[in-house]
Amino acid sequence: MTTHRHTAIEDVHALLIGSSFCAVGLTLLKAAGLVTGGIAGIALIISYLGDWPVGTVFFLLNLPFYILAQRTLGWLFTAKTLATNLLLAGLAWGMPYWLKVERVDPIFAAVFGGTIIGMGILALARHRSSVGGVGVLALYLQERRGISAGKVQMATDCLIVGAAFFTLSFDKLLLSVVSAVALSAVLIANHKPGRYAGY
Repeated sequence: MTTHRHTAIEDVHALLIGSSFCAVGLTLLKAAGLVTGGIAGIALIISYLGDWPVGTVFFLLNLPFYILAQRTLGWLFTAKTLATNLLLAGLAWGMPYWLKVERVDPIFAAVFGGTIIGMGILALARHRSSVGGVGVLALYLQERRGISAGKVQMATDCLIVGAAFFTLSFDKLLLSVVSAVALSAVLIANHKPGRYAGY
């Protein structure tokens, strides 16, 4: 099978789309008072506790993972991931001005918010980028050890969502689990070694 590398324009487009999907998903989850897995979930928890901007918290939490990304997946992946995180931080900052969500059904927010974040992460992964955090470790284990990135993501997401037990009501905690599962299901179903030849 012939492998075709993405062009720079295709990469830029994917980073913009992937970051936008993640930002919209985070906006829906925050409007419903839910969390999800990964660094995004931790950022949401912290933003609830201290009323800090979720995009800024997300970016700062990712700083140590750039070192891991550079050492395990190379400079190009790290540069794209840094660009993605700057985009996501900016989009998360701007979303309250561009997309005002006064009311959203929590079940819809959990399922659709988690799914659209998963689609964003998928678009980024297929163009050698990520939202950082657990995603870096998950992609590394899939590429070097053949362990499903979706399964790694789901296992760590369960731990992160479990940490929200102290900040969320029980019903919102359950819906946050649904959100994390919806996110990971996208990766498990669509991001498998050898399936996609474009990167």
